[in-house]
Amino acid sequence: QAPESFPPLQNEAAVRVLRGHMKGIQGHCNSCYMDAALFSLFSCTSVLDSMLFLPFPPCDRDVQGILRDEIVNPLRRTGFVRASSVMHLREQLTDKGQCSSFTNAEKDPEEFLNLIMQQILGMEPLLRLQSGGQEQDCYCYQVFLDQQEDLVVPTVQQLVERSFLSSDLKLVEIPSCFIIQMPRFGKEYKMFSKIIPSLELDITDLLLDSPRECCLCGDVATLEC
Repeated sequence: QAPESFPPLQNEAAVRVLRGHMKGIQGHCNSCYMDAALFSLFSCTSVLDSMLFLPFPPCDRDVQGILRDEIVNPLRRTGFVRASSVMHLREQLTDKGQCSSFTNAEKDPEEFLNLIMQQILGMEPLLRLQSGGQEQDCYCYQVFLDQQEDLVVPTVQQLVERSFLSSDLKLVEIPSCFIIQMPRFGKEYKMFSKIIPSLELDITDLLLDSPRECCLCGDVATLEC
């Protein structure tokens, strides 16, 4: 029988299903990077549901089935995913990605997303960036920042804008999905103790050749500081 599909959780339903003891994705054996990524991508949004229903080929049927039937649907139905289900996915990623450490080591989320989106599911890149006249395609954006003395509790909006400015980056086009990885933190050092989620992201100033208003008169700007 065809497995039942469940829509992403919204509003009161999200609170009811996801809040409480034994909710979310169960961690096991350094899976936190993958658990957090999967929860963010699928629990309350459908923007990447195409990953669950891409045709074959080039999509890998085994990985797609595990992702859809053992992780996303249980998360949306009951608010809980067993660690064994994530381990099943990690084992498949180990086989497909030819990297034995996917089942036991902590990875960078970008490495996981590139493997599952590009190599296994055959998706087109989600982002087109330009820096120094050179374009590059990617699936997510990692925020890179030097120490910011004036930011104590920043918003995601502030972090993304400053990261783009410091790296001389622009979005070539409005992305269908904008996956943003927050600044990396180690066990010994944290740049920010907290980051405030921006529920909406204004990318006007991040777009290449996008008309912007003058901060003084409000007319269309002709120069950029």
